[in-house]
Amino acid sequence: MSGRPIVEVAVAVLLRRDGCVLLAQRLPGTPYPGYWEFPGGKREPGESMHDALVRELDEELGIEVTRAAPWLTQRYAYPHAHVELSFFRVFEWRGEPHGRDAQAIAWQTPGAFDVEPLLPANAAILRALELPPVYGISMADELGEEKFLERARSAIAGGLRLIQLREKAWPIERLQRFAERLLPLAQAAGARVMLNGDAALARSLGCAGVHWPAATLLAARARPEGLLCAASCHDRAELERAAGLGLDFAVLGPVAPTPSHPDAVPLGWSAVTKLLRATPLPVYALGGLERSDLDIAIEHGAHGVALRRAAWKA
Repeated sequence: MSGRPIVEVAVAVLLRRDGCVLLAQRLPGTPYPGYWEFPGGKREPGESMHDALVRELDEELGIEVTRAAPWLTQRYAYPHAHVELSFFRVFEWRGEPHGRDAQAIAWQTPGAFDVEPLLPANAAILRALELPPVYGISMADELGEEKFLERARSAIAGGLRLIQLREKAWPIERLQRFAERLLPLAQAAGARVMLNGDAALARSLGCAGVHWPAATLLAARARPEGLLCAASCHDRAELERAAGLGLDFAVLGPVAPTPSHPDAVPLGWSAVTKLLRATPLPVYALGGLERSDLDIAIEHGAHGVALRRAAWKA
């Protein structure tokens, strides 16, 4: 994007309690008239991005933001401008959104939008919106297969929709047998299972995606096609590598001390905030966390939390 000034834009993903998000239609006389987009606008001199977000939502939709958290940053080169879009998830507001400039608005379900056309810069955001807030990491070897499957059944019934099958010590034959039992439980509820390991094996097991360890991420030249792809990251270089390869999401940790990695130095929330500033892909916070840490993770820029022990509590 060199050679042209970058226009900084604050963008809102308003999240209603039923999971729907708000889109607005661009007015005649603007670039891309009639296209649908997430509401927002340019940052003015002296404003923070959060301040710009609050002002724009008042001006455009007549609402007062009471809870918003930084999420993703996307850069896009339109013919008329190069933009840097700072997306915020807006969870709470006062007032009923309405088009103050007579623009049409529509509440839409992620994964099932029925308005078109959409602004092309929003493609990555639409994919990210389909990721749930909690990512459960298996511990069948530690709990025992039967006990783990019992707890997995309960967790899935309770709303868990993304699972990492991470049993690195198991031979392929055991993984295959276990996947034949876990995947139907998940798929019946619309949950997706990612295999920690190899993309070819993930495909052969019928998994929805593959989760790379950091070493695999750093050695990779391209992401696999036709699968979700995520990676474990521990620093800025690994996060930038994951973003550069166009992965669907990443996991960052450990945030706090964790029994599974007792020698790892915890990042702490302050470092998480710095590492996730302006990230273009969704990132789950990992390490020593509970479900009750979800809100604090979101406030520090994470998409959600990745849980191991806490995902499978009886």
